[in-house]
Amino acid sequence: MSDSIAFPNLGIYLPHVIKSFTVFGYEIAVYGITMALGILAGMYMAVYVAKKTGQDADDYMNLTLIGIFTGLIGARAYYVIFSWDYYRLHPLEILDFRGGGLALYGSVIGAVSTAVIYALAKKLKPALMLDTACTGLVLGQVIGRWGNFFNREAFGGYTDNLLAMRLPLSAVRADEVTELMMEKAEEIGGETFIQVHPTFLYESLWNLGVLFLLLLMTKKKFKKADGEIFLWYLLLYGAGRFWIEGLRTDQLRIWGTDIAVSQLLAAVLALCSGLLIILIRFRFRDKKRID
Repeated sequence: MSDSIAFPNLGIYLPHVIKSFTVFGYEIAVYGITMALGILAGMYMAVYVAKKTGQDADDYMNLTLIGIFTGLIGARAYYVIFSWDYYRLHPLEILDFRGGGLALYGSVIGAVSTAVIYALAKKLKPALMLDTACTGLVLGQVIGRWGNFFNREAFGGYTDNLLAMRLPLSAVRADEVTELMMEKAEEIGGETFIQVHPTFLYESLWNLGVLFLLLLMTKKKFKKADGEIFLWYLLLYGAGRFWIEGLRTDQLRIWGTDIAVSQLLAAVLALCSGLLIILIRFRFRDKKRID
């Protein structure tokens, strides 16, 4: 039962959810496969939007190939920087990607930086490229978050709501278990189980809604200027991440404080993006009046 996952209030019981499997003696993590599927789906989404908007699809395929590496480096760097109390004592583990420790916001920063640099190098419009690439980025996040499901990680505190997820205590990291979880823990068949917020699911569903809205904006020619759809991505994703991050028990914190760095970053990006969208709208309205 140590590899089971259940959603008891939905009546869903999964007795065997594997974290990895072996092929020719080499262990392959399901997390990695999930990430790969997310990247592939995201690339095709960006290519689809590029074709619909009259852009060269090859640019987005090239961007994806480069972004795989820069996103991975960004995700690792972000995690290491805000876990420095550990890594300064274990510097040889900094490059141990297989040991775990990736932060989604770091990958976003790496991917966005890559898109801007690529666009400038190719003499394309960075804002337009970000508008297109963010549709693929958010689809990748929808799929990629399920890697946390297979790893039994990135969950929230105790809950008994409709979507509550039940995990074996032996399958999770001890530092992510709260006192309330232990107070509410159950013994089933000799195994101890905790019940938690499935924050991976919340974020996956939220991002699916964000993707729908972004595609709707693209199809309806909603935006008033290049870059606006990307700003809406930052606003909508940031709003959801701010709420969801507050539920998690594995938050990375700013050094010497109790401030969750990703929650703060989500709030700042959402607020700044919202203000920029308002400015764009006012500017467009004023320009229309002059015309």
